[in-house]
Amino acid sequence: MTVRADHEQGQHPGRAPGRDPEHAAGPEPGPEGEPGVAASDRERLARAALTRILEPGDEHGGRWLRELGAVELIRRITTRDGAAEQLTGMTPKRLDGYRLRAENAEPEQDLAAVAALGGRFVCPGEREWPSQLDDLGDARPTGLWVRGPRDLRLWALRSVAVVGARACTPYGSHMAASLGAGLAELGWVVVSGAAFGVDGAAHRGALAVDGATMAVLACGVDVAYPRGHAELIGRMAEQGLVIGELPPSDHPTRSRFILRNRVIAALTRGTVVVEAEYRSGSLATARSAQRLGRFTMGVPGPATSGLSAGVHELLRGEGILVTDAAEVAELVGDIGELAPARHGPVHPRDLLDAVSARVLDALPSRGAVSGREVARTAGTSADEALGRLYELHSLGFVERDGDGWRLTPPRICNGDARRGGT
Repeated sequence: MTVRADHEQGQHPGRAPGRDPEHAAGPEPGPEGEPGVAASDRERLARAALTRILEPGDEHGGRWLRELGAVELIRRITTRDGAAEQLTGMTPKRLDGYRLRAENAEPEQDLAAVAALGGRFVCPGEREWPSQLDDLGDARPTGLWVRGPRDLRLWALRSVAVVGARACTPYGSHMAASLGAGLAELGWVVVSGAAFGVDGAAHRGALAVDGATMAVLACGVDVAYPRGHAELIGRMAEQGLVIGELPPSDHPTRSRFILRNRVIAALTRGTVVVEAEYRSGSLATARSAQRLGRFTMGVPGPATSGLSAGVHELLRGEGILVTDAAEVAELVGDIGELAPARHGPVHPRDLLDAVSARVLDALPSRGAVSGREVARTAGTSADEALGRLYELHSLGFVERDGDGWRLTPPRICNGDARRGGT
């Protein structure tokens, strides 16, 4: 189906030449987004064509698509009968842009191109469509181009986004890789944008432990961008998923990166930001997640680092501080997915009961004292103090010194002795 704005010969858009509209392939589509209702062949072709006509996140187009359906929207855009001009929000400039793009829309070729890569085009309402994307309202994707053997809907159900600076520090790269690996080991799908820096580190961390990871691109799924990540994107297409709103061969633009971030935010249960400046796409993803009611998390960095300034600003608001994968999983996971309790090192003195600790504290740092003096300082009877001192002696805390008691001297290792000059 070639979508053209030329209807001088009366050809109906979305229909092969000579075909009777009464016998168009496939049933009419059911209600948008209704589970289990597959898009018809005509609707699929029309939606595939619209990915070349509408920019990602076009809310005007999304509203018309919801109200009219893809086939009728294509018809109005490409037919010069005045129907398109009546659409609310349509302007001559916008319509001219749509019609110019429609001239180059070849949905059959796009579908064949992605199929040749082992991919597919997933429409709203189909079984593989992640219904959480419907939270975007009229800004939801027209459809998703998908590469990879995994089920998009099932993977998205248990996924977390890890995003951050492209020019990240070694600390940021380490934290992103650690989060990617840790989340994957806990059974989570790691989602990011396949960019340099934090994105790539998160993807590689998941792949390093044979975990699940998914890339959301701001270009066609057959385009390796950035080129330096061609091998990484190829691995994800083979072992995981690579998805995008743009049709095959389309290239990214600055605005498409920003619009791509809303898909990452909506697709996942939560977004973790690792290093981000005040103005960054990563913070845009986090803000989208907040608006959608998703969890928003940040990994703190040095207070002197400009790359952590945006994260710290996020944490001063509604963002939640996390330091490892277990804390992320506790926040976004199901009941029972608890991070281990955090505590400092346990010292031998910490294991003593209150009375024994008081008796030990009663001994001076230097020299020996009698048991009666220890009892007086510790506030116990002489017999109680003596019994506790013998217990402390057996544990190695104190020693006998004639008729008195003293603290056991700290052990000096050979290295310390050498440094002391002996």
